[in-house]
Amino acid sequence: MDLFSLSVFAVTIPAVVFAGISKGGFGSGVAFASLSILVLVLDPMVAIGLMLPLLMVIDVASLPAYWRKWDWGAARVLLIGAVPGTLAGAYFFSIANPDAIRLVIGMVALVFVAWQGAQKVGLLRIGAIHFGAKSGLLSGMVMGFTSFVSHAGGPVAAVFLLGQGLPKLTYQATTVLLFWTLNVFKFGFYAGMGIFTQESLLMDLVLVPFALLGTWLGVRAHNYVSDRGFFAITYVALTATGGKLVWDALT
Repeated sequence: MDLFSLSVFAVTIPAVVFAGISKGGFGSGVAFASLSILVLVLDPMVAIGLMLPLLMVIDVASLPAYWRKWDWGAARVLLIGAVPGTLAGAYFFSIANPDAIRLVIGMVALVFVAWQGAQKVGLLRIGAIHFGAKSGLLSGMVMGFTSFVSHAGGPVAAVFLLGQGLPKLTYQATTVLLFWTLNVFKFGFYAGMGIFTQESLLMDLVLVPFALLGTWLGVRAHNYVSDRGFFAITYVALTATGGKLVWDALT
């Protein structure tokens, strides 16, 4: 599909704005919903390569608002664990076909929604659990893998960070630091594996203003907008897109 067609723009622009809002104001836990939407209209590898530079722009735009407000101890243990997880993700990419990647992205979306639902009905009480360093390293490994293959490291990081009992501002600042660092690390692997193309990078330049707009909206919404409505819409979108991707991968 032509990246510069109107049908692609109709999907990519809202998806990129949403990613900016999510990462800029509500943590990185649901920003990967943008990728699950893009994969409906683009080859998974193209969509993944298209999103990473935009996520990096969002990270840089978000960083000043949360500078030094993060919990470095929590971020450090996750980042150490993310190194082998990223290497495992790179290996998976080297052997996987597009349907396998669609299946992983779809399953991550559906598992995330199920996890959230279990918390809502009281089956899981993550916030009441304090995870130690070993749990942080394991979480970091899973975060690195899921972030590499589907830009979906946020939910795993959220489980660990919520267990630390961080205040809302500290939690948000820590996620910004985490994924700014992790995305820079991933960039070298993506470039070396040929995931970026001249066309995708040109498309990124066109979409940068929309990424910045979303980030600006997210940072300002952080203190004024309830999480409940934002996440409710996100869960519906993740269920629909995740289910569609799993179906497409298996049929």
